Amino acid sequence: MIKTNIIKEVELENLDIKKIIKKITKRINKVEKIKGKHTISFIIVDSNKIWEINKEYRKIDSPTDVISFAAIDDSIDGSIPEEMGDIFICKERVLSQANEYGHSILREFAFLCTHGVYHLLGYDHQNEEEEKIMFEKQEKILKDLKIER
Repeated sequence: MIKTNIIKEVELENLDIKKIIKKITKRINKVEKIKGKHTISFIIVDSNKIWEINKEYRKIDSPTDVISFAAIDDSIDGSIPEEMGDIFICKERVLSQANEYGHSILREFAFLCTHGVYHLLGYDHQNEEEEKIMFEKQEKILKDLKIER
């Protein structure tokens, strides 16, 4: 079971963030058959904060939409650590990307949450094959929850 901590450094209006995150983590937990107790922290920040984080930790001097920090980068036995890590989501990017992609703020926020969790589970998108696997998993979760474009 995945427990969540939610820290709102900024508000994301008109969304029940806690409810959305709980639905997503519950669904991922079931689909991925995650055993044991695990915790993820979701931190909602503004573009300046995520820019600072991106610059300091990724050496990229620009804001981004979501950054995931795994508590343990690679576990030796492939197990999921109890403290999975932190997911930072940028409020301004949620709003602008929802507009850019022509879907709801709910859809964009849910996508970024799901994307972040899958990064903490060890998935990535550094090449086409990895991207296909990760994005299919994300889309399945969103479709199961009826959060579609």
